[in-house]
Amino acid sequence: MPSSMNSVKASVAVVGEQRLTVKHLGRVEYEPVWHEMQAFTRARTAATTDELWLLEHPPVYTLGQAARAAHLPRTHHEIPIVRIDRGGQITYHGPGQVIGYLLLDMKRRHLTVRPLVRLMETAVIDLLADYGIRSDNRIEAPGIYVAGAKIAAVGLRVTRGCCYHGLALNVDMDLSPFFAIDPCGYPGLAVTQLKDLGVHDSAQRVSHKLARHLERLLA
Repeated sequence: MPSSMNSVKASVAVVGEQRLTVKHLGRVEYEPVWHEMQAFTRARTAATTDELWLLEHPPVYTLGQAARAAHLPRTHHEIPIVRIDRGGQITYHGPGQVIGYLLLDMKRRHLTVRPLVRLMETAVIDLLADYGIRSDNRIEAPGIYVAGAKIAAVGLRVTRGCCYHGLALNVDMDLSPFFAIDPCGYPGLAVTQLKDLGVHDSAQRVSHKLARHLERLLA
């Protein structure tokens, strides 16, 4: 376990011929995890096993490298704002949202950015299909949508042929912080979550199901 996250209890499984270590980290602050992803990626060697981190964050807005002031929160709030190194605009993370961070050697897996984004989107589409929910993706606006409302966001950082960051799936959370921003840079974009679509599984249970779909697609 990375040094600054030693207090986090993680369940670990190593799966697949490509070796993917899956860690369920619980609820952890955003910035320490982000810095650990950076440190993990800097320290990688050709022999480093890829990892998938499943977790939740306390409330936080994150701004991608292309984030513009026009999309920032329009109301006073106490939610921290963190400018980070993934692509894209602003989004919100909070309790009840399942985060999947993929720390992969893309070169070793013969993956480029677009196919990896499609792989993450497919994992979410397949997960929602398990619940009888029809969803789709959009080439011009990455993420997963149900009847036009966004339920999952994706974003990556790629350096030296390796990636980190990943996807965020809304399960059972307070969606109101999304209303103060232009989610992912799209004014008026509706957002939704599994709870509002009739799914009552906990975020933890959904996290394990999402892990299995990602494991299958990355095997």
